Amino acid sequence: MGLITDVLGLIFGSPRNALRETVEVFRENAEAGAARAHEIQSAALSQLAAEFQYGGKSRFDRFMDGVNRLPRPLLALGTLALMGVALTDPVWFAARMQGLALVPEPLWWLLGVIVSFYFGARHQIKSQEFQQGLAASMARAPQVARNIALLESVRADSPAAAATGTDAAARLDATETEVNPALRAWKARRG
Repeated sequence: MGLITDVLGLIFGSPRNALRETVEVFRENAEAGAARAHEIQSAALSQLAAEFQYGGKSRFDRFMDGVNRLPRPLLALGTLALMGVALTDPVWFAARMQGLALVPEPLWWLLGVIVSFYFGARHQIKSQEFQQGLAASMARAPQVARNIALLESVRADSPAAAATGTDAAARLDATETEVNPALRAWKARRG
């Protein structure tokens, strides 16, 4: 009796559960996975909350955060305002554009570089992340193709699945759809 309880305890419920540990090699424990996901989400939310708390920031830091958020909206609204002024007061707009025509070309290049870096940085990061994801997918393609070929080679209806070599009769027996030897013997006796 002690041996049976030890064996059943080993399989189903001792402090060290061999069955559970073996299954967890092939399939994640859903409860443990949910706990890990909850910990990760809690840590991310805590980090986000800490980032936006102004208790530790000085007035200067808060002011600079506000200033850093201004360029994009100001450029967009300024461009719309210039278009509106061009429609309402074309002479004033033309005079200002004549003034811009006097700006030297190296200064335009410098402005272009500054704006490109400011607006292009996020686009560059997103583009690189997309390319990395695409490269990772493409790197897995040969392994996926090998796995599919391996799976196709072990199909039951594949002639080479039985690996009969040069024996033609065995090859025909291996690919035959009827696998009941008693039925085959009965048909042979009757026919």
